[in-house]
Formats: sequence, structure tokens, C-alpha cells
Amino acid sequence: MTTLFSALDMQGLALPNRIVMAPMTRARTDQPGNVPNAMMADYYAQRASAGLIVSEATQISPQGQGYSFTPGIHSRAQIAGWRGVTDAVHAAGGRMFLQLWHVGRMSHGSFHPDGRPVAPSALSPDASVWVADPETGAGRMVPSPLPRALETDEIPAIVDQFRQAAANAADAGFDGVEIHGANGYLIDQFLRRSSNIRTDRYGGPQENRIRFLVEVAEAVTGEIGAGRSGIRLSPYITQRNMEDAEIIPTILRAAREIERIGLAYIHLSEADWEDAPVIPERFRNDLRAAYSGTLIVAGKYDKARAGRILAEGLADLVAFGRPFIANPDLPERLRTDSPLAAFDPATLFGGGAQGYSDYPAVSLT
Repeated sequence: MTTLFSALDMQGLALPNRIVMAPMTRARTDQPGNVPNAMMADYYAQRASAGLIVSEATQISPQGQGYSFTPGIHSRAQIAGWRGVTDAVHAAGGRMFLQLWHVGRMSHGSFHPDGRPVAPSALSPDASVWVADPETGAGRMVPSPLPRALETDEIPAIVDQFRQAAANAADAGFDGVEIHGANGYLIDQFLRRSSNIRTDRYGGPQENRIRFLVEVAEAVTGEIGAGRSGIRLSPYITQRNMEDAEIIPTILRAAREIERIGLAYIHLSEADWEDAPVIPERFRNDLRAAYSGTLIVAGKYDKARAGRILAEGLADLVAFGRPFIANPDLPERLRTDSPLAAFDPATLFGGGAQGYSDYPAVSLT
């Protein structure tokens, strides 16, 4: 029987267990330049016992930034900083993918020369992002402004930024990349009528709604190979003005294209709040029918629930986010049924080692 502690060969990448560290924004980069640093190397290396680590979301360009102090993968300093992280993770026996991110309209004017984020259409997300004072580091959630609509002739350059970011990730020593197509960010915005009302080639029918996703996936896999590329999708998450009655058939159409391209995995981001919608088993079966590769699920899983979905064959890997914050040795704690420590919510974004890389392993508690 498949369990959380079974090994998996993912297109030649050997994973010692089925536990994935999910991507989580922690906003700890060096400034100026959003450069990954030694503290981040410590943090990720401490969690290298995960079968796979997916990095925090990482902007592919300055335009792709939406939150303060989040890392990039578009400058030489950022590539060098990430190399320090991957070296530390590999020395600790781990495997790590970089999540490639363009936030689209989920941004703030302070990150853009003209004060306006970009999006498929000029529609507000009715949401907020974390913005910090660069001098003090103190941050708060502030509303996103109305974005400007991208011109059609701007889109190929963004596709190429995803390609270049994948090349930079390989240069930085990552084992692969995850394309962020979920949670209301740019690729997800193209998928949904609620955020993309244009009728040109990137709007309208499903073939056009998924076209940006497909072009990004083809560019990334053409650069580093399909076996080292995954994608995150979130069909049932409706926050940030993303509710769309057509999203499920659109996602399944996208999954068939992802199957054609041959991406190593689909990472299904499920909502993790108390009254979140339940993912229907029919959708899970339809997704399995559309895509034959590795499926990762993430969203308020515990050991028992993770074991059940693996045993049912509806997922191959289970990603844990918040439990990894205060439990760097989470796989061992799950294996031994050791108590899980609680994290300090006040230290989630920004700051130093406190509430980041100073949580002890279970043997030290």
C-alpha cells in the first residue's frame, strides 16, 4: 500500500517519501534587490527531509512582484543567492523545485514605475498584498489598485520571462521548477472570465483561456525539459474575485494539454480555511483521467487524511505548508506520531531568524 513514507520515482527524480513542503511566502530576502540569503539556506536545509521542497513563490521579473521582500530569479545576484540555498538543501540530502511567479493584478503600485500592476483585463482583485517600509521592514496588508490591461503584444515577452526564469533556476542548481498557475495570480487570471473579459486571442473560449498557460508551459519545458517542470492549479479557490462557473471544464482542458506537453506533475492547491469548498471526488477522478502524471495535493491535510488520499490512488504526493513552519523535521514527526509544534503568526512575513529558522527539531524539544 502506498503511504506517506513510500518512495517515488518522478520522471527520474528519486523522492524518498511522499511528503512535499508546499510553497510559502516568508519575505526574508536581502535588500535592495530581493536576494536570497544564508538565513534562507538554513531554513530550507532544515526541511530537506521532505520528499520534495517547492520554494516560496519567486518573481520572474520586477513586473511580476506583488509583495515586499519576496525573492526574484531574474538578476545575477538572485541566481547566486539561490545557489547558496540549493547547495545547502542538496548537502542535507534534499531535492528542491523553484516556483515561478508572476502576480499580475495581485500587486501594489509601489512595485511599478507607473503605479499600476498588469492583468489580462482592467478588473480589480478586491484583495490586499503585504507591503513593507523598506527602511524599517515593518509591513501591513494594503489594497491592490486597479490594474491596467496588458496589450496583446506584451504577452510574448512575459512568456519568455518564464522561460528565462526556468533557465536561471537551472543555473541556480534547482532540480526543477513549478509554474505558479494558481491562487489568483497572472496565469490563473487568464483562465477565468471573472478576471479576463477580453475577446482577443487570450479571452473567450476555453482554447484561448488556456493559451497563455500552454505557451508558458511549452516555453519552460522547451528550456529545461518536461520531466523537470510542474504546475500548480487551484480550480476551487474563488477568493480574490476569481469565482467562475466555467473554471472546472477549463482546468480539465488545461490538464489534457499538460498531459500532451508531459509536465512531471500537477500540484492541486486546495483551500485551507475552515469553510473552504470540498473538492468533489468526481473532479479528482476526471483529473486523473485527463492527466496521467504525478498529482500533488495541498490543503489542510493531516497524516490520516493524507494517507487516505494516497491509498485511494487520487494523489501521489501530499504537500504540507503551515505544519512545516514550526516543524522543520515534519516527516519524522509524522512517522513517529510526535506532537506538532505551533508557529508564531506574528513572524510569518519579514524579520529575521526568529519564527523562521529557529524552530527546533523534535529531538531537541
